[in-house]
Amino acid sequence: MTRAEEESEHLEIEGVPLVATLVRGGDIGLLALHGSNEGGTAELARVVARRCGATSLVFTQPETRRPVHIPSPRMAVDHCALLRAFLSRVSLTVSLHGHMRPEAARTVFLGGGNRDAALVLARELSALAAGFRFVTHVPEIPAELRGLHPRNPVNLTRRAGVQVELPLLARTSGPAKRDGVPDQPPPVVIEALVAGVRRLTAGPGGQEPATSTQEPL
Repeated sequence: MTRAEEESEHLEIEGVPLVATLVRGGDIGLLALHGSNEGGTAELARVVARRCGATSLVFTQPETRRPVHIPSPRMAVDHCALLRAFLSRVSLTVSLHGHMRPEAARTVFLGGGNRDAALVLARELSALAAGFRFVTHVPEIPAELRGLHPRNPVNLTRRAGVQVELPLLARTSGPAKRDGVPDQPPPVVIEALVAGVRRLTAGPGGQEPATSTQEPL
């Protein structure tokens, strides 16, 4: 994949300058809304999408030394042309996030509006990344990590999607990150996500999400 195949857009959300980068592929979309805040998520979105022939959209704050965390529902701005293109192109989204909960240092939470797809993805992940625990039962997911808000971009495609909240150990490896040096996600996690996205592309899961009665988050 060459840089010529990427499309970039400079925009502001709530006064914060961002760069959105879209690579068009199939109708499963890899999304990283907080690529500069949540180490490894941008790199995972790009490499998994490339390996699977999926579409990817990554948001970064390259000009900011201290990136601002904008809650996901507030990232769904109408003036982002590449987000509109992403949402119109893909039918199901896998949105990659990072959490820093010390009590869950090896726990991956799978939220989002498409619960069937979350189960499919969790099965593939757990088969290959056995060193981690995968939680799909919504009441067991911390409220702010559930990804159920109707304006969260993970839920704005036709079949909604899965919000994957990864601990630090599941999204970075190797030496401490230096400025300008990409994060290095663990190979086992890359392979597990590739297998999961391929399963979502070819197999069961990803049906229309049921209407949630939970408080939007």
